[in-house]
Amino acid sequence: MNHYKCLVQHEIKFYTDMQLLSRISISCLTLVLLALSACTSPTTQKQPVSMDQNWWKEAVVYQIYPRSFKDTNGDGIGDLKGVLEKLDYIKSLGIDVVWLNPIFASPNDDNGYDISDYRDIMKDFGTMADFDALLKGMHERGIKLVLDLVANHCSDEHAWFKESRKSRDNPYRDYFHWWPAEKGKPNPRISFFDVNNDAWKYDSITNAYYLHYFSQKQPDLNWENPKVRKEIFDMMNFWFDKGIDGFRMDVISIIGKDTTFPPIPAQYANDVFQYYAEGQGNRTHTYLQEMYAQSLSKYNVMSVAEGAGVTDKTALDFVDANRKELNMLYHFEGVSYGYLKGKFKTPDPKGYDLVGFKDIYTKWNDVFAEKGWGTIYLGNHDQPRMLTRWGNDTPEFGTVSSKMLTTFLMTMRATPYYYFGDELGMNNIKFDRIEDYKDIESINNYKIVKDKGEDLQAFLDAQKISARDNGRTPFQWDNTSNAGFTTGTPWLKVNPNYTAVNVQAQEADPNSTLNYFRKIVQLRKQNPALIYGKYQLLDRENPSVYAYTREWEGRKYLVLLNFKAQNAAANLNLDLSNAKIVINNYPDAKPATSLRPYEAMVLELK
Repeated sequence: MNHYKCLVQHEIKFYTDMQLLSRISISCLTLVLLALSACTSPTTQKQPVSMDQNWWKEAVVYQIYPRSFKDTNGDGIGDLKGVLEKLDYIKSLGIDVVWLNPIFASPNDDNGYDISDYRDIMKDFGTMADFDALLKGMHERGIKLVLDLVANHCSDEHAWFKESRKSRDNPYRDYFHWWPAEKGKPNPRISFFDVNNDAWKYDSITNAYYLHYFSQKQPDLNWENPKVRKEIFDMMNFWFDKGIDGFRMDVISIIGKDTTFPPIPAQYANDVFQYYAEGQGNRTHTYLQEMYAQSLSKYNVMSVAEGAGVTDKTALDFVDANRKELNMLYHFEGVSYGYLKGKFKTPDPKGYDLVGFKDIYTKWNDVFAEKGWGTIYLGNHDQPRMLTRWGNDTPEFGTVSSKMLTTFLMTMRATPYYYFGDELGMNNIKFDRIEDYKDIESINNYKIVKDKGEDLQAFLDAQKISARDNGRTPFQWDNTSNAGFTTGTPWLKVNPNYTAVNVQAQEADPNSTLNYFRKIVQLRKQNPALIYGKYQLLDRENPSVYAYTREWEGRKYLVLLNFKAQNAAANLNLDLSNAKIVINNYPDAKPATSLRPYEAMVLELK
């Protein structure tokens, strides 16, 4: 019976993806699927069967920071031709979707997150012809492409802002948030990339302040203006018509603003991002529903919100399908865990508490248990390398620790977002000097610490673990000069361990982290229980082992992960005598609840 159900599911998915099936036909096939489901065993009926099994739920997303992936012209900066050159490698990973960080025209105050032309390609990366060739190459290999939509703000070098600042009656004036100086300075707003944390920048040309939640060169767009919304939706449709498969939406949760700019309520004093995301009425959701109607609903694409400031209480407002907004959202609670309160991204010297870590990811699983859909990630362009932050990057434990973290990502009930280079076990470069950093976040926060007369060495030591540039060092292809990334001088230093940690060395090693990644991606694809199956946390209080089951349509898997550098055991009341190991990161593992340092084991329970 399950065979016929899968067949009908496949038909619905295939023809929907090809846009060849009418809504009536989909409804008929769905009724058949419901009838088949009714005939299954009581055990199967108890399992949550998602009736909207979408390609973006089943995908493994591979994030590429193009500036650091592969340089083909020797200028030290990765480019689109470099990504095109390496598509066969990407295909070999089993990747379904590539998310590219911003590739649009930009003066690079924030490495592309300050866009000066939404319909042109950054010269550092190539041309529109290069983009078209890349998109064609991806689709020929069955890989979908997702771009980075940066629509809360643009660059101060965008034509819109250049016009806006010319005069108060300029047609583009209301494309941004201006406050006339004669009214006095508006109530404070926090800027995350400003040395004074001040989001209001005075502009003498028109004697007014403009709003910038990030750098002074990133003025916030005024979404309250319908002309701005139309510009954004038309731009999105431009890229969809070219054939892209979706957008990851940068800080989309904070596009709505209360333009009276009242004082920030005291309850948000310690989390201004949350105020930006939820404390200003429902404007953002109104605009996202309009985005869905004017753009997203017209194409078979995926949309994912960067959920800055979004909590477990508000997440479904963005991704409940009935609201017609977005598909997925990723939260910050997990990657923000383990830092000391009141100190900028300073890790707790005692490490993070695994019980709290488990609670966070279990809570967020529960958020999407019945509605919406979540994501899972441990590293990206805004984070340090996951191996250093969440595992153990020493030579002794680097390989098994990296595999363990990958096992976690690939066995949770969410779409995994996997950062390029993590499949090799790349780790933090850990710069000693501020001069080595290129990131505006590290540079400006260093200035803040210096101006306050605080401990600069302590700041630099913390940055070795948490700085964003740790995750932006060039990809390590081989052991030649500059790791095979460029023939020139790389824009950011290459991690010195590239001579040992690189693609060329790991391709030939069947036990490498690279080949482990390939294996577990295929395991996830071949076992729907690891995608849609019910998640249940086990042995919650265990300080060393993260244990959980995934169960769907009569198949049940037990995942055991030792997050510590010592032997540890899970306290489980389970019979493993007939259990089968489907993947593990030690070559001689046997079904057991006792685990070696950073051991990962996935068991199929009979």
